[in-house]
Amino acid sequence: MELRRIKALWGMQGSYEELLTYAAEAGYFGIEAPLPPASEEKSFKAALETNKLAFIAQVSTHDDHLDSFEKQVMRATDFNPLFINSQSARDSMSEAEQDRFFEGALTIEQRSGLQVGHETHRSRAMFTPWTTARLLKRFPDLRITADFSHWVNVCESHLDNHSDELALAIDRSIHVHGRVGFPQGPQVPHPGAPEYASELVLFTGWWQRIFMKQAAQERTWTTFTAEFGPPNYMPTVPFTNKPIVDLIEVNQWMTDYMAAKYAEWFDQ
Repeated sequence: MELRRIKALWGMQGSYEELLTYAAEAGYFGIEAPLPPASEEKSFKAALETNKLAFIAQVSTHDDHLDSFEKQVMRATDFNPLFINSQSARDSMSEAEQDRFFEGALTIEQRSGLQVGHETHRSRAMFTPWTTARLLKRFPDLRITADFSHWVNVCESHLDNHSDELALAIDRSIHVHGRVGFPQGPQVPHPGAPEYASELVLFTGWWQRIFMKQAAQERTWTTFTAEFGPPNYMPTVPFTNKPIVDLIEVNQWMTDYMAAKYAEWFDQ
């Protein structure tokens, strides 16, 4: 099974042409980003084509959540993405409201012909292991983007008491957001720092289980996006707002680490 390394554009500065050229020259298979503004759609598509990069489209629902989901998903079909990553619904919705959203979202997904991974994200319907498990049991066709950094933060733990919910999430994951969190935050300062070695081992084990599950399903490829973010996700030096690490460096470190581990697991 091929590991397709994806470059997140979150926090990156520059034109689409510059950013996508960088991603291609750095050896990434594709990029992950929100749909471009209409005024930059042509340049975005041209940069994808010129650099021969795949695209994972990010959508984020708001206001009338199902309506906004439908509009963004149907627009995404014009970009021929690998699939869609969606920050879906809200944590404050009732269970009935969430059920109506995901029932409709599955219908829209089927109509679009694109697979959607609903991200396990704070403030969204899938913000905890147990809310996600309820939805996955209610809707067997739902698939997720695994970003367990949010869960570790929300639960203020290493999820020791959520093994059943984790197993279900791992079984339904189609994509990994490679960011290491810790009980007090969604992003460690640097995943290679020895003081966060236990978190790195923990997250690596979860990602390995996802990839092994996908391999057992005879998938031919999988995707990994290192997604450490800029300030204020990234800690800063007090009184300066200066990031404590370089965003490009930390995401490259995470990508290279995952590629090396993946090669070990799959004897590549």
